[in-house]
Amino acid sequence: MSTWLTHLDATKSGVLVLSAVLRRQGFLVRALGGNSENCFVKMNALEADALNIITRITPKLDSSRHKGQAGKIAVVGGCREYTGAPYFAAISALKIGADLSHVFCTKDAAPIIKSYSPELIVHPVLEESYSVKDENKGFTANKVLSEVKKWMERFDCLVVGPGLGRDPFLLECVGEIIKHARHLNIPLVIDGDGLFLVTNNLDLISGYTMAVLSPNINEYKRLVQKVLNCEVDEEESSAQIRSLAKGIGCVTVLRKGKLDLISDGDTVCSVSIFGSPRRCGGQGDILSGSVAVFLSWASRYNLLAENKQSSRAINPTIMGCVAGSALLRKAASLAFENKKRSTLTGDIIECLGQSLEDICPV
Repeated sequence: MSTWLTHLDATKSGVLVLSAVLRRQGFLVRALGGNSENCFVKMNALEADALNIITRITPKLDSSRHKGQAGKIAVVGGCREYTGAPYFAAISALKIGADLSHVFCTKDAAPIIKSYSPELIVHPVLEESYSVKDENKGFTANKVLSEVKKWMERFDCLVVGPGLGRDPFLLECVGEIIKHARHLNIPLVIDGDGLFLVTNNLDLISGYTMAVLSPNINEYKRLVQKVLNCEVDEEESSAQIRSLAKGIGCVTVLRKGKLDLISDGDTVCSVSIFGSPRRCGGQGDILSGSVAVFLSWASRYNLLAENKQSSRAINPTIMGCVAGSALLRKAASLAFENKKRSTLTGDIIECLGQSLEDICPV
């Protein structure tokens, strides 16, 4: 058993990881007459002890807390065509336990997103090219940034990309929002069309260690081609994601898939517990909202650990990704038990609270 029990970046954290996946693989290799040690070295990606991380960073509920202390999350996304994605990300943050959730979207998207839930604070400030004359674009871009700046310092994490679309003027404005978030040292989760934006302009996030990129298989392929100038290598997936994260300046990359691979250019770990065979659209949006909440909680946990001069503090982006990934997978699994093939994204969102309660009872 000790072969499979190791530390995740032990010099920094002491967080134990125990890979059930690797144990099963090792057993199969030994049964076939192979060497399980070689199997372990080749994988080089350790299954994170996700439930322990969730339990550790989730804040306790008590009557002394006031509104906002459990997290203030903002989503930048939502345009004429795509209104569901920003809603999924923002409402998921609330369902997990964030106190406040904002959405910065285009004027066309705002009434629709508002109608989905009165719980969300919706800001109709983004503009698309069709609504702005060329001679007014400079003024309008400054106005958009000014409107977002009014709120920025209040947020614990910013999710950029769900339902954003690819309008050039809109993306240009969002690029400026990312720059300002970096200036304020606000954690970022980049997903969806936000990944399209940063893949074509890596300087926006290069070297920003409080940034998380959460690509799906196609978005990951484009990132690998752009940064490493090669194709995705599934045989060396652990080494490749480490090189990718390091190549972007040690941002954290969460590669979504059958198992989620996570790396900050140093640590590499995976999450494969739970899960569902139902792959309805929108689960990536739930993930981005989930990671944002846990990242904000992990940052606060690390701050408390530093104040106590504890050695338990580790990269909050890694903890946020591990926790967000595991909780989404558990919620998807629970929803599938109830709905089977008819499982939709909304069903998974409704299972987030119960899933967290199962892991961290109030």
